[in-house]
Amino acid sequence: MASLFTKIIQGELPCYKIYEDELTISFLALDQVNLGHTLVVPKQEVNHWFDVPEKSYLAVQMNAQKIAKAIQKASGCPRIGTMVAGFEVPHYHLHLIPAWSIPDLDFKRAKRHSDIEMKEIQQKIISFLK
Repeated sequence: MASLFTKIIQGELPCYKIYEDELTISFLALDQVNLGHTLVVPKQEVNHWFDVPEKSYLAVQMNAQKIAKAIQKASGCPRIGTMVAGFEVPHYHLHLIPAWSIPDLDFKRAKRHSDIEMKEIQQKIISFLK
């Protein structure tokens, strides 16, 4: 069965897309630890990060660096925390989380934001990618 992320990749479910290329897609997490919390996902559905083919894994990492710089500019945070947990969706994904301190990386802080807030931060991040 296709993962939630595979359905997003195939256009079956909507997302707040940040970036896409032939190997990866990036979009805002629905539950934002901090506003700007973004996922970078390989298009190939692989559960564990250590099983991702090298080309896709490297593409995730390279795109994450570019996107993290844009998130930092858009949010004004001093750090972008990264996390690979994999408990929520069985499809490898890298979390990029704007952070001002260690407690800012706590997933218990995650909450939904309005469509307006999500679109605003999406557009702000995208503007800094250009």
